Amino acid sequence: MNGSTTGRPTLGILGGGQLARMLALAARPLDIDCVVLEPNGPLCPAAPVAEVITGMFDDRNSLEELVRRCDVVTVELEAIPPAALEWLARYLPVRPGVEAVRASQDRLLEKQLLRSFGIATAPFNDEVPDDAAAIVKTRRGGYDGRGQIRAANGPERHAAMRQLTDPIVEGLVPFRRELSIVAARSVEGDIRCYPMVENVHVDGILRETVAPADVTDAQRVSGDWIATTMLDRLGYVGVLGIELFDVDGSLMVNEFAPRVHNSGHWTIEGAVTSQFEQHVRAVMGFPLGDPSPRGVSVMLNAIGTVPDTREVLGVPGCHMHAYGKEDRPGRKVGHATVVADDWGQLEQRRSMLRPLFGMVQLPLAAR
Repeated sequence: MNGSTTGRPTLGILGGGQLARMLALAARPLDIDCVVLEPNGPLCPAAPVAEVITGMFDDRNSLEELVRRCDVVTVELEAIPPAALEWLARYLPVRPGVEAVRASQDRLLEKQLLRSFGIATAPFNDEVPDDAAAIVKTRRGGYDGRGQIRAANGPERHAAMRQLTDPIVEGLVPFRRELSIVAARSVEGDIRCYPMVENVHVDGILRETVAPADVTDAQRVSGDWIATTMLDRLGYVGVLGIELFDVDGSLMVNEFAPRVHNSGHWTIEGAVTSQFEQHVRAVMGFPLGDPSPRGVSVMLNAIGTVPDTREVLGVPGCHMHAYGKEDRPGRKVGHATVVADDWGQLEQRRSMLRPLFGMVQLPLAAR
């Protein structure tokens, strides 16, 4: 069925970062091999657990090798040239498809797509009054707070637009908190939604996720509707991450990611089926797993440097994941998840873990 030297089903992954690493770890118990295409080659986080093709994402020789060796191709990051995905799709399934990846690369296309589905977003461009405060962002590129400038008024906005390439203006949304939902759709169209979670961002970088979030029944229904609508309208196959604003109880989409998502890392230990196994199941054509939580969880990102593993593992119910990346300010180099039976137990464990991740003075997610 494929060009794998082992004869086992083989999943190709465009990108070799920590998401590819965790996808490969989830694929191994299912007897699935993984091959990643990564410009940094054997230096990437996925290298210890997957075969690596060293090459650029638009290099034809590298893409041809991926076709020879794989049954299905997926992505672990948005920054994949759509033309490369279109070429690959001529020879084997590419899941998710190019439409979702292309829209996620361009903030303007992303908002236009969401609006076409009837999904609320922040006001943008001409919808933002000239004298109103706004955030000016690059349409393409930029993540974890990069490529955006907050402007308090019109003159600041115009100055920011001159600094950024091909900018988009987004109105400031008076949100109470940041939420997200991770959901998956199978080849047959079966959809499974994980419970909504609450996130704490600092300087645009996700620092903490609490699962599940304390939401109303109406918010739960709304979040599932948003995820289901997007997955069905896109004909999506795989896991989709959707970032949300809670605005006076209503949900508004900030952005989406056509891949497994940082705010879903808690599912490795905190759910019956992790988002990584779920994505592998979906793109390989397997039945989807149960997304139900196992108790309650909190996930903390290690930013810049990984805390002492011995101390982290000294927290009851805690699990550590180091990505094998060099320390660097502002870089996600690992995460830890604490799982507990109830909220009281979780708060005790969370209070022990937060100082190890530099979170003592940072805001708390609700609970």
